[in-house]
Amino acid sequence: MSSQSELILVTGATGKQGGVTARRLLTAGRRVRVLVRDPESPAAQELAAAGAELAVGDFDAAETLDAALSGVGAAFLVPPATFGPNGWDVDLEVERGTRFITAARAAGVGFLVFTTVASLTADGQWGAKGKRQVEAALRESGLHWTILRPARFMENYFMQGYPVDGINGGVHKHLFPADRPVQSIALEDIAVFAQLAFDDPARFHGETIELAGDALTMSEAAIAVSAAIGQPVRYVEATQEEAEAMGAEVGAVWRLSREGEGWHADIPALREIHPGLRTLDAWLAESGAARLKTLLAD
Repeated sequence: MSSQSELILVTGATGKQGGVTARRLLTAGRRVRVLVRDPESPAAQELAAAGAELAVGDFDAAETLDAALSGVGAAFLVPPATFGPNGWDVDLEVERGTRFITAARAAGVGFLVFTTVASLTADGQWGAKGKRQVEAALRESGLHWTILRPARFMENYFMQGYPVDGINGGVHKHLFPADRPVQSIALEDIAVFAQLAFDDPARFHGETIELAGDALTMSEAAIAVSAAIGQPVRYVEATQEEAEAMGAEVGAVWRLSREGEGWHADIPALREIHPGLRTLDAWLAESGAARLKTLLAD
């Protein structure tokens, strides 16, 4: 399989992981097609201006996936989120993911990178039921594949208007205990691992890779953010009552994290593959602090 000349379809390209991956691949000179629902959206137009080919489609319309995958040699799969007031719609999530895999196989796609989510439990199952079912379908598909499982995004500090995460009034509130390490990953590093897989699919075929770049306690992270932005930020643990009010799954995260569960990426091993893997301090210095200063000044 010629990894350097093939057309790569990127899904979720107007979102976080897909967007950063599409831009990285374009910068590297790869041929990129992006699956979008609205080709006139600012994000879609920005990608088109950067050289991406736009394919209008939807995970819920199989015929649009067939068209988007035509002539594609590899694909980056980020199925649309299916989280609502009642939690995850697991059936819909599995349906969308397996529909894409089926269409990719029918189109003759040679390699697929599927980004899912890390799990808080050692068995890799909790909190990712639908995604694990899609992973299983991918393994059984006959395609060549790599699965990426990122931990919490460092970019979550940018979130605003949510009951947890983001910084509001100098406070970063989250579900996790203040004194236990919590793994995190920069979005750009997810894109790096995706590109590495696309560049060398023979090396990464069959690999399931848990992704994180740092593992600070939430209090340590707040100190690092404070120093980087020149403003005091303190970490506050959400109460169990607050967590449970956000839903059963959120409440379970609160409890599991206090039972010693956490993400399991082997950061030193990842740094062997990607020496530039960002720590929180490196991410803040590169771009995070500047963005936070702008957001907090508004």
